[in-house]
Amino acid sequence: IGHPEIFPLVFTTKTQEIFNCRVDEDVTEENCFKLIKKDEIIQDLKKRAAVSDFRPVKKVVLEYPGEELLVVFDAKLQYGQNFYLVASEEAKENLLKPPESAEEEEEEENTEGTLEFNPYKPLVHKPWVSLGSEKEVEEESVKDTVTKIKYIISRVRRKFGAPITFTDKNASQVKDSYIECLSYQDKKFSIKMLEKDVGIQMVPKVREASTQTKWTYPKNTATQYFPRQLSNEENEESLSSEKLKDFLTSVCLRMEIALQQNEIMNAFFDDWKALAEDEGSSGGKPDAYLKAYQSFTDLHYLKQRTISYVCWHPTIYGIIAVSARERLSYEERVNLSDKSLLQQSVILFWSLFDPIHPQLMLECPEDIYCFQFSPSDPNIIAGGCINGQVVLWDFSQHEEKLQNAKTDANGIKMTADEMVNSSILSILYITDPPLVKYCAVSSIHYSHKKPVTDIHWLQDYFEDNETGATLDNRAEICVQLVTCSPDCSILFWDIPASKLPEQPSSEKVKEENIFGMPPDDPDTFKHLDLCWKPLMKVLYTNIEQKDQMYPYCFPEKRQSLTTPEVPVKVSLLAEMSTPSSKNLKMLQNISTDFFVGTEVSENNRLPMKMLIQVIGKTEQLNNRKYTIHTETINTLQRSPFFKDIILSIGGQNFAIWKEGVTNGVILQSSCPAGRNTGGCWSLTRPGVFFIGRDDGNIEIWDLLKKTYEPSHFQNISKSITVISPSIASSKQHFLAVSDDIGVLHVLEICQKLSHPSTNE
Repeated sequence: IGHPEIFPLVFTTKTQEIFNCRVDEDVTEENCFKLIKKDEIIQDLKKRAAVSDFRPVKKVVLEYPGEELLVVFDAKLQYGQNFYLVASEEAKENLLKPPESAEEEEEEENTEGTLEFNPYKPLVHKPWVSLGSEKEVEEESVKDTVTKIKYIISRVRRKFGAPITFTDKNASQVKDSYIECLSYQDKKFSIKMLEKDVGIQMVPKVREASTQTKWTYPKNTATQYFPRQLSNEENEESLSSEKLKDFLTSVCLRMEIALQQNEIMNAFFDDWKALAEDEGSSGGKPDAYLKAYQSFTDLHYLKQRTISYVCWHPTIYGIIAVSARERLSYEERVNLSDKSLLQQSVILFWSLFDPIHPQLMLECPEDIYCFQFSPSDPNIIAGGCINGQVVLWDFSQHEEKLQNAKTDANGIKMTADEMVNSSILSILYITDPPLVKYCAVSSIHYSHKKPVTDIHWLQDYFEDNETGATLDNRAEICVQLVTCSPDCSILFWDIPASKLPEQPSSEKVKEENIFGMPPDDPDTFKHLDLCWKPLMKVLYTNIEQKDQMYPYCFPEKRQSLTTPEVPVKVSLLAEMSTPSSKNLKMLQNISTDFFVGTEVSENNRLPMKMLIQVIGKTEQLNNRKYTIHTETINTLQRSPFFKDIILSIGGQNFAIWKEGVTNGVILQSSCPAGRNTGGCWSLTRPGVFFIGRDDGNIEIWDLLKKTYEPSHFQNISKSITVISPSIASSKQHFLAVSDDIGVLHVLEICQKLSHPSTNE
């Protein structure tokens, strides 16, 4: 800026060698000028073209009037580059021969000819004349106008020379990470107010006023009246009058609304008292949350597999069973019957006290889609396979191991601590969990043709026979199952009587425990293996051929029946050895209806009495169906508090049904972005339920707070498959959540979601 004749240039090493202007050799900071002929620069532009460093000033070089151009080495980078070009003759002459040096040369030439001597004149003292500079100096000088404060630091004489110890205090150790330096009152700054006598005289304005009131003398009064008596003719005339009819017509609607309001809401309800119950949830932190408690996975049996079902042990604390299946696409699931089992499938038993090692394994012939513990004997499990077969297990011989899972886990931990303390290098071998073989599997010819999607044990107070009649189960032992499948069939299975197997003697069991011999495979249901047939078969034939049934069904318990007293049971096997259908009383006043959710997104309520197809006999199908969901119904569950309230989940929404209401659902959600993969009711709060989604989020719905959206969201995993709740104690509630990568998450439910409010 200000020098348009100067053009900064960057000279590379090659250019410096061509024009002999190498830095610190040909040109330096003192000798920084270099004259270059114009023809040489033009030849370089023609030869090197775009590579030439003179390319940016090509036009300036061609229009330069002189024969030589001045290039200056810019050692201090005054113009931003290592060289700059001078593009005018005048500027070149000024740089090569500055004007000051020219004048000095002329003066030297003049002084060389004649030498002049000036005579000496003594200095004369002149008085100092002020021009105002001392005022400016005084104004700019800094003067201390503030009175200085004096500090006196004193100490008791006996403490002179005593050692002083300083300590550090971390702010994180103090509550709320805040250390307060308390102030104190300094008596030196206490100002005393001067007292003075002040007198004030105030005289109010006086005004005279008067009023006159009418006063009456009080006296007792009484009234005597008689009712108006109408004759029959007058009554008929009054009742048939148009005035009365018009009055009743005008107030009828208002009276109906008032009566409905009295039925819907309690006019004497104390809203302020009910509002106090929600004071605990007024903070900024969400009051409804799930806390991670434990996680389980197995690299051999659960790696790259989808957990298909999760079930808590009904009697032993902290034991949870998990089944897994292959991760298949929809096209592969269509032909499940033709797929061979590439990996051994098992049901794993995990303990909350040992998250690394499974406690027990149940061998499975195929991948298990669902399974249930027997309500009468938790040592018996019934499961449904991917090929449609039903399997039975009996792990009563390993019940003690599950009960001692906590003790075994503490023992392993104590052994590891002792090894660390003693500094002994050793290897801790942990044996594999025992593998229990299945007792019986149903005949594949009479089983389902597609995967068993749901299984339930029938209630222990009744059982069905081959004719579809409901009989009284006096033994109160669950001996019948019901399963469903997308092959449009619902099968009822009966565990027939058999000879009681011999129990091993105590000496034999003791000998096996001493020598570590594995117990024999249980032969509880050996008489059913590969020959077990269903007792009844229900076909759902109203579905079109292009659709498939993917049901989740359950029978309902309408009323509890009083059964006569029976002798004390020795074991479930002993009770099952007694014939279950002889000399039993037929029940008349019991409902055997059940609900079915299908793959074509219908929620169907099917009466069992009208849907029975005995082997070889078929009856007509009558049912009622409702289309609500957008995709397959994956959850159909009755409320644990209201037996007539049902939750159905499928696709992108859920619905709540009430039995007896035939015009549709009583509550239906909107369709969010993700798909719902499962859900369950809360076991302690009637208005709370949980829904898992394919994006890994859990929706917590609290109907007391919101009915249009979830009250809380929480991300658990990549994709959720199964949700199962459990009550460990009155203060500890768990929620088991599984995903499609073989990981089981056990979450602890907070107190807000587990403790119901008043009159919930």
